[in-house]
Amino acid sequence: MIRWLLLLLAALGWAVPAAADDIAATGRGVVRVVTIAVVDGQVVGFGHGSGVAIAPNRIVTNAHVMELADRYPDNVVIGIVPSEGDKSYQGKVIAYDSKRDLALIEFTGASLPPAALYTGPVTEGDPVVALGYPGNVDLATAQSAADYIRPTSPVRSEGVFSGRRSLTGIEVLLHTASIARGNSGGPLLDRCGRLIGVNSAITRGEEGDSSFGFAIADTELASFLHDADQPFATVGTPCTSMEERLRQDAEAEAHAQAEAATARREASTQAEMNREEALATARNAAERHRENVMAIAGLLLVAGALMIGGAGLLEIRDQRRHAIWAAVAGALAMLTAVTVFVLRPSADIELPAPAALTVASSRNAPLGKLVCTIQPERSRVTMASTADVALDWGRNGCMNGHTQYVASASRWERVLVPDAEQTLSVLGFDPATRTYTNTRYFLSATAMAAARKLRVQTSPKSCTIEPAATEALVQQQAAIRAALPPLPNEKLVYACKTAG
Repeated sequence: MIRWLLLLLAALGWAVPAAADDIAATGRGVVRVVTIAVVDGQVVGFGHGSGVAIAPNRIVTNAHVMELADRYPDNVVIGIVPSEGDKSYQGKVIAYDSKRDLALIEFTGASLPPAALYTGPVTEGDPVVALGYPGNVDLATAQSAADYIRPTSPVRSEGVFSGRRSLTGIEVLLHTASIARGNSGGPLLDRCGRLIGVNSAITRGEEGDSSFGFAIADTELASFLHDADQPFATVGTPCTSMEERLRQDAEAEAHAQAEAATARREASTQAEMNREEALATARNAAERHRENVMAIAGLLLVAGALMIGGAGLLEIRDQRRHAIWAAVAGALAMLTAVTVFVLRPSADIELPAPAALTVASSRNAPLGKLVCTIQPERSRVTMASTADVALDWGRNGCMNGHTQYVASASRWERVLVPDAEQTLSVLGFDPATRTYTNTRYFLSATAMAAARKLRVQTSPKSCTIEPAATEALVQQQAAIRAALPPLPNEKLVYACKTAG
């Protein structure tokens, strides 16, 4: 019996893939915690609870879930059973606080997606969700002890936040999400999947009384983790659905396009007004010039006629030689007058049509080192860090000297499939506006494995503009994106500026 139970801690099982939503995304880091105490070759205790990853290889749970470890410190095996995958792992307690009813467990062999602690306000009546492994469900469904250490998705229950209370001097959150023994140590989440407490106790519903749950409050959890020197992620932005975020983005884009169209119309109207004014000025100047030329032609004609008349008088006075010169000069003056009149300028002026505005594309140009700062009003954050991002934007979509992006309209895009994280990112950069976006998908282990297989097939090892390699990268990115869920879990929008 003992050997069988101990071997079960390393047995293989199959995980149920989680749905692509915020709660399921956090559920990837929820675990079952199993304890088995063995003294003198005999099993003297068997227990289980729940826990949630606060770091890739560290779990937060209740101290009372570790009761056997506290009672039999040298004779307990602690099993960590993830919600997906095909393995379970052995853990050890590295921090313990019986007053706060919290414990920190470390394990090796796997990397789990950590939950983020929500630091914003939680208002009475706000929806909450509990994740964990209630014992009454296990009793109803487990066929053998092996089912307790076989990876399976946590049970979800929903309720509302009912207020903050003090329980034995510790701040707790009162809520109506259904929990049972076995949920102890599991997370209490807001509707965006952020951690707001650790479920710890329930009230007894007697004679028709309603049951309530108690969760160790976020403040107590943060203090416990600080005391244990355990870093953890925090998020303080309000919870907004991805649908709402995308709707707001669409409205903002439509508003921006409308403003741009209005600006273009106003610029076109002003340009037309300026053109008409310039045309009127040019026509007035041309008319004055035409009149001056015609006046000159008239003067030449009169002068020529006078000179010819003078030639006649000279002829009468027998001054033939002078008469001939005067007649020739008069004839030339009159000929010139006719020529000037015939060639007089027109008063009709036409300005050339305004040239079409052309914007020189800066997409292919290197921008150098940039610092990108998160824009909370344009982002949806549930787990990600909001620290500044440093980029080094090179020529032809080369990022940081080694990652090739592909052209998409006026942007550059790249799908990032990391090895050590269960998060797929679609990255985008708009050189014209210097806007950097990171659209994140929290995927199951199975979906991540499939994406990694697609990535390995054709990913270039460095930046390239070689047509065959670029086309292969475009095809690879399209194949990965086609397999993604309809909606992402997060959208991070950054505004970038030149470093320094």
